[in-house]
Amino acid sequence: MPGSYPLIARRADDVVFRTGSRAVTAQAFLSDVRRVAAELDDTGYVINVCRDRYRFTVAFAASVLRGVVSLLPSDGSPPSLRALNARFEGAPLLGDDEPPASAGDLRRIRIRAEGAPTGNAWSGEVPEIPADRLAAQVFTSGSTGQPVGHRKLWGALVERTIAGARQFGFGKDGLTDVVGTVPPQHMYGFETTVLMPLHARVASWCAPSLFPTDIGAALSGCPGRAVLVTTPVHIRALLRADTTVPSPASIISATAPLDAALAREAEERWATEVHEIFGATEVGSIASRRTLGGDVWTLYPGVTLDTGSGDGTALITAPFAGPQALSDVVEVPAPGSFRLIGRQTDMVKVGGRRASLAGLNQILNAVPGVDDGAFMAPDDLEQRPAARLVVFAVSRTLSADAVLSRLRERIDTSFLPRRVLMVDGLPRDSLGKLPRRDLLALKQRLDEAERSAGRFSVPADHPSLPGHFPGNPIVPGVVLLERALDLVAAELGELRLDGLDQVKFLAPVRANEPIEVRCRRMAGGRAAFTCIRDGSLVVKATARLGRSA
Repeated sequence: MPGSYPLIARRADDVVFRTGSRAVTAQAFLSDVRRVAAELDDTGYVINVCRDRYRFTVAFAASVLRGVVSLLPSDGSPPSLRALNARFEGAPLLGDDEPPASAGDLRRIRIRAEGAPTGNAWSGEVPEIPADRLAAQVFTSGSTGQPVGHRKLWGALVERTIAGARQFGFGKDGLTDVVGTVPPQHMYGFETTVLMPLHARVASWCAPSLFPTDIGAALSGCPGRAVLVTTPVHIRALLRADTTVPSPASIISATAPLDAALAREAEERWATEVHEIFGATEVGSIASRRTLGGDVWTLYPGVTLDTGSGDGTALITAPFAGPQALSDVVEVPAPGSFRLIGRQTDMVKVGGRRASLAGLNQILNAVPGVDDGAFMAPDDLEQRPAARLVVFAVSRTLSADAVLSRLRERIDTSFLPRRVLMVDGLPRDSLGKLPRRDLLALKQRLDEAERSAGRFSVPADHPSLPGHFPGNPIVPGVVLLERALDLVAAELGELRLDGLDQVKFLAPVRANEPIEVRCRRMAGGRAAFTCIRDGSLVVKATARLGRSA
């Protein structure tokens, strides 16, 4: 399918971006692109780390013009940038601010572009770019493993964004303003806020729009009601924020499943409609649905889906892209649509039953009082009969026991965790995703930290007390250890007592005195625990622990 597409298919005086203080026309944009292109070398690859959406787009378009491939990293950390630089022929960084100190020795080109009309305005024909030119390589978020790069041809990028604009009716009744909270390096943000203004009647907001106050200012700064392109995490934050947010014309969400209750709350709060985009870095956006309209997704124009294999695996074909296997299992209720069953890598099996982690996460986050939460499957979940899922939860009002109790009412007992890990926040990235490596690191920190395992007291009628020092009864040490170790085993999970390395009884404990047990995991399969009464230690011990069968 040879041919070409213009670098930008807009009139010279069309507004294509808004920088907050300035409406940038297509002509001003092209002038910036020509100037930046002249500063680039024919290096083969560049790493676009611009945070400002307008400068990112200028840098990308200038690279396309020069035939240079833009690498769009999902992770802008110095180690990731160094790895890309080493892998791709010493590719320089294109940035709009100073790089991290630890990445300062990488070659860097600073992008200066303000979108202001100058005497160096673009004149002549808009350049045509071959459709089969490799324009970008977009990297997955690495939420389930190491980031993987996917090659994007210019024709495929243009066709996907044109189809997306048609799907949502952007520009149908005049200019559509879009406010995005998603980084431009991510495929979802790349398509909707970077590429779409180049080939549809769309103007993209480029000033900061990450925090609720920023988003409110951005929506207020657009001439009319703007479309908010965002994620479930940002929608939740907006609804909980103590700030006034103008009503968006519509809300589009992606990167994670959106809970219907959250979508309903947003629609009622802002008198708007909430839609979702289905896509993947491998293929881009391919379908959409209104969240409250049901579970059937409608394919974009020009996209076809084939499930002829019979196992639910789908092959997606689109202009200049495909056939590409999806990592999701789907069923087709009617031509041009599909119903999502779950991600192949997302399915977990416990006790002979299967479930989707994404589905379990939706149930968890729909629990009243849970502000955020996630299930995680241990690496050996299907190999070890005693293994169970791990749950992290954030709540201002619920205890771990309360969260577990509410989950017990909503999910099969096979998928219940032995305990819920209460945390102040989850390590979500800017898209609201939870890379598995970060969840594992969080669990390790929690395992290594001392925490409360619970409380107990021994009643006055306990059979061990009579005769245990007549006239001055105290609780026997073996009873204290028995109660404490029961709580420690429950708190640490899936463990058994293999022996005690050290025990110190520091003060006597009497009947009905409340005792708090605190514990922490140690290296070498051991755990340390203490018994505390009124803030003072009464028992200090170290135990050897093993896995339950």
